[in-house]
Amino acid sequence: MRVLERLLRPKSIAVLGSGWAENVVAQCDKMGFDGAVWPVHPRRESLGGRRAFASLADLPSAPDATFIGVNRQATVDVVRALSEMGAGGGVCFASGWSETGDHDLQAKLISAAGDMPFLGPNCYGLINFLDGALLWPDQHGGRRVERGVALISQSSNIAINLTMQARGLPIAYIACLGNAAQTGLADLGGALLADERVTALGLYLEGIDDAAALAEITESARRAGKHIVALKSGKSDAAVAAAASHTAALAGDSAAASAYLARIGVAEVDTLDVLLETLKILHVHGPLPGHRVAAVCCSGGEAGLTADLIATTTLEAPPPSPTQRQALSEQLGPLVTIANPLDYHTFIWGDRSKMTEVFATMIADYDAGLFLFDWPRPDRCDPSSFLPGLEAIEAAGRRSGTPAFPIASLPENFDEALAVSLIERGVAPLMGMETGLRAVQAAAEPGGAAGDGWRPWPAKPTPPDTGEASILSEQHAKDMLRLWGVDVPNGIGGPTLEGLRPLAKTLRAPLALKGLGLAHKTEAGAVRLGLSNLDNELEMPGVSGYLVEEMIVGGVAELLIGLRRDPIYGASLTLGIGGVEAELLADTVTLIAPATPAEIAAALRRLRLWPLLDGYRGRPKADVGAAVAVAGKLQELMAARPELLEIEINPLILRADGAVAVDALIRQETS
Repeated sequence: MRVLERLLRPKSIAVLGSGWAENVVAQCDKMGFDGAVWPVHPRRESLGGRRAFASLADLPSAPDATFIGVNRQATVDVVRALSEMGAGGGVCFASGWSETGDHDLQAKLISAAGDMPFLGPNCYGLINFLDGALLWPDQHGGRRVERGVALISQSSNIAINLTMQARGLPIAYIACLGNAAQTGLADLGGALLADERVTALGLYLEGIDDAAALAEITESARRAGKHIVALKSGKSDAAVAAAASHTAALAGDSAAASAYLARIGVAEVDTLDVLLETLKILHVHGPLPGHRVAAVCCSGGEAGLTADLIATTTLEAPPPSPTQRQALSEQLGPLVTIANPLDYHTFIWGDRSKMTEVFATMIADYDAGLFLFDWPRPDRCDPSSFLPGLEAIEAAGRRSGTPAFPIASLPENFDEALAVSLIERGVAPLMGMETGLRAVQAAAEPGGAAGDGWRPWPAKPTPPDTGEASILSEQHAKDMLRLWGVDVPNGIGGPTLEGLRPLAKTLRAPLALKGLGLAHKTEAGAVRLGLSNLDNELEMPGVSGYLVEEMIVGGVAELLIGLRRDPIYGASLTLGIGGVEAELLADTVTLIAPATPAEIAAALRRLRLWPLLDGYRGRPKADVGAAVAVAGKLQELMAARPELLEIEINPLILRADGAVAVDALIRQETS
């Protein structure tokens, strides 16, 4: 991992360029950076009110960090000169590299840098709000802090927008990756988390460059008590139109990315506001211990809306214990119904002592206490009568030991100054009911993830579904599965029906006849079921051969199990309800290989139709253990055969005892 200390926490900053560079100088001055700032310009005597040096050679010493705001051709020469003089690192601002197809120029830039780290190119830069050091050519909405969260964005505009947040979140660093030609996500994330003043890391991702490296820094962060939350964009871009298998259609890039993030212990969110609110929770409390929440409201409308929103999350709101119910009834009187969410009415409103007592009693023994609490706008209202309630929430959190969150129903109903004050006192106010609840859910996710040294399989480029890859015939695919211990039906294959008819008489009816050479046989009319023999006219146009098999009877359920190579995450394992309706049902879960038997079994229990496997309404239970074993054997097969790109069984018929792969597809690289 590259050493980024001087670049991220510089004592001296050199600035090259004109207009954009002048903005960097102005922002350093505005933030009160107390290190040296050295403008470099060959034709100007001053820049941003500071003396300008004619060249890098004229600087007093090699700069710790440099903002390189010159054109892309000149950027290569500047980076080479900085590297040779022992500079600490740079930000390459110019665009026009690999993002426009000029890979050769970007390769020259990497070579010119040598061991010197740089961000970009095509990169806006970074802001260190802890030390007031900026390599940032524009306005921002941040402030100096003593500790806070770090943010990395693969979009410069998103980074600018995040600095404008008015939620009270203390941001310690914000940095852009640009093209990440040299310094990648894991390098930068690990360096930021190494700063003891950084409490958590937030990521806006458009892609992941090194899955194994990110898993490593996530595990290191967890050992240090720090956690990561990510927003991954591009979820709707999975190319499934020409997919050869159900797995390819059901488990695109989005499913693999989410499975990977969950496996390494990164909480995933869907929106920028939830990203910021989750980071706020992690900054103040760290990850929450679980999903059990107590919700406290002062009106029936708030309680009902809160209950509805909780039902859309993985949060749980179990009723208060008998001991809590008795104590709350004594505290609130007979007119208040004790429930969760709790509508405590307004009988105790304004009495700080009684509110603290009720609040602490209600949230004890839960993982989080959620208080619907809107602060009156201070420009038109007098909020003083609400202060006892806010103080009671804070006191209840301390007394109970349960994280207590004031949640405004609308994000604008907490002003920034109040939010900053609360966070400094150890209270995380959450802006917006739905946003707040989803942030609480996300903050509870990292605690359940493993930190056991797991790494994905090595990634490798995978060819497309056509051209450089071929699909084995079903007969050959099943032969391969049989060698690896997967049960398949008894069957016989051949090029013509005439040759198969006498051989088929050795099989036990009912029989299934399939045409070979087609990826989707059912849609092509190349499957005939329930046959007693092959004596009738059963020709199938367009097939390359035939496979006749004994039909599997006594099945309890049908599963889909698929493995796919992934160019980023190594390989993904998809489990779901199978059969011809697999894509219609889309009831699947995805894991990243290697997955343990326990993880595979737990994933099956997350299926919506899990009850069908578990003896729904008195039906026989399926042999789930056999399904887990088959998934494990497919992983072993793919690990041993690097040329295999995809393995799918659909369906795997589960019996009460055992499992049989009725249909199989294997795609492999063409030699």
